[in-house]
Amino acid sequence: MGNVVLTGFMGTGKTTVGRLLAAALGYEFVDTDDVIEQRHGPIPEIFLTDGEAAFRRYEREVATELGTADGLVIATGGRMMLDAAAAAALGATGRVFCLTAELDTVLARVTADGVDNRPMLAGPDVEDRIAELFAARAAAYAAFEQVPTDRRTPAAVAADLETRLRR
Repeated sequence: MGNVVLTGFMGTGKTTVGRLLAAALGYEFVDTDDVIEQRHGPIPEIFLTDGEAAFRRYEREVATELGTADGLVIATGGRMMLDAAAAAALGATGRVFCLTAELDTVLARVTADGVDNRPMLAGPDVEDRIAELFAARAAAYAAFEQVPTDRRTPAAVAADLETRLRR
């Protein structure tokens, strides 16, 4: 059966699309950020008290654990699959798709959702920080099968993924 792993930049719809896809496939849905929060507390507090390095270690631990499971749709944190160990663990038992969106779409979605729970966006100019991270991660995301989400409903993206999975 295998897993389906959704990666991509923040605001591309990994969680929303992942829930729809899991329901359509009859798989269990897992959001890696939710697992980390259940075990270690809110992500902003982890960054504040333990630091980003600890958070990235928690991501690798969760990836290693989920990589041994089967029948999951896994929505990863935006940077998780850019870590070689996490990508190897999840990629070994799952098909990985990278949800994409244009920078303007990401900016609109992320700012509409609010940035308080996104420690990577801490600082005076959220839009500049998003653009900086977006550019820095683009080449790494390109290693995965790309699934555009611009001007598409989450249901349309989930249906696209179902079609791709049948190939």
